Amino acid sequence: MIRVLHIMSTVTGGGVERRRLSLAKAFKGSAFQMKLVGTFKSGNIAEQIEANGVEIIEVGDFNGAFHWEKHRKVQQIIEDFQPHIIHGAVYEGVTMAAINGFIKKVPIVLLEETSDPQNRSAKADFLLRIFSWAADRFIAIAPNVADYLTNTAKVSAKKVITINNGVEIPREVSAEDMSQLKEKYGIQESDFIVGSVGRLFNDHKKITDILEAVKQLNLPHLKLLIVGGGRDEQLLRDKTTELGIADRVIFTGYQFDTAPYYRLMQLFCISSQREGFGLVAAEAMLHHLPVLATKVGGLQNVVKDQETGFLVPPNSPEQLAEKIHYFYEHPDACASMGEAGYRRAIENYTEERYVKAVEKLYLELLEKKGIK
Repeated sequence: MIRVLHIMSTVTGGGVERRRLSLAKAFKGSAFQMKLVGTFKSGNIAEQIEANGVEIIEVGDFNGAFHWEKHRKVQQIIEDFQPHIIHGAVYEGVTMAAINGFIKKVPIVLLEETSDPQNRSAKADFLLRIFSWAADRFIAIAPNVADYLTNTAKVSAKKVITINNGVEIPREVSAEDMSQLKEKYGIQESDFIVGSVGRLFNDHKKITDILEAVKQLNLPHLKLLIVGGGRDEQLLRDKTTELGIADRVIFTGYQFDTAPYYRLMQLFCISSQREGFGLVAAEAMLHHLPVLATKVGGLQNVVKDQETGFLVPPNSPEQLAEKIHYFYEHPDACASMGEAGYRRAIENYTEERYVKAVEKLYLELLEKKGIK
């Protein structure tokens, strides 16, 4: 049995957690045994990870790279579990995996950069480079993240490997379920639904830019569907009232199963200021939706401009409005770009491809170290 210890920060509802769930499902009953260390756990994804046989061990808040009380907790977990591989993701997880994997002589240390840092300090970049010395490989979740690691953090290019994030194939949704959802939210067959999915952190996701675009358009039958929860939900609700568009914006709150909500949309929009990868864009593409995205981070790799959707500069409600209007007036473009996006996502961004790439890396390093 090959033991793998994953380390990250909070285990709640983000993309990093979803990919650990992908690995938990794939490795259940296999030659790999997983445990996961996090600062805190809550919600459906954490429950699903544990339901697939992976214990999540909470160690509490991590205050700085050299919070030795937390490092000692991780070291005790390593002593008890005796992992062959330690796999750290998110800055806190990378720190804990690098330091404690080195101290406890874990055979294989893997680090994973899951963001596209825009404001990370020079000191943090320097520490990341130091931590990389303890790593066998440093995974980047998208090509832009690999560029950051090699060009900004100055991690050795020989250690950096790109493994694109992946999302699960959507489940089928019944016509009855769709009919009930439309009735619940007052959606008519003539409505054109622009959708956005994700945590409602406006400083990052800039959902207010989409609200501004909807205000500018004032098109009949145009509605905005916002799927997700988070600290800025009330701010966004207040903004719809301020703009006078509350009757055209639907808030669903957090949804673990997003498949039916994508099915309500004709166009997916993501207006982030930064994105390491942009999982929801790939999810939307698997639902045959065209994607209107900001030209930042991993979104530039996921979305092919003018082929699977459009890329616009961040902080530009006017250009969002222009492209939404284009799709509203050209349903044929919605269909053709949606199909092109589906083909691209199936080829590059599925959960199955992600799991296979991670497993391949594990096996290659195990063989190199002579571990069976």
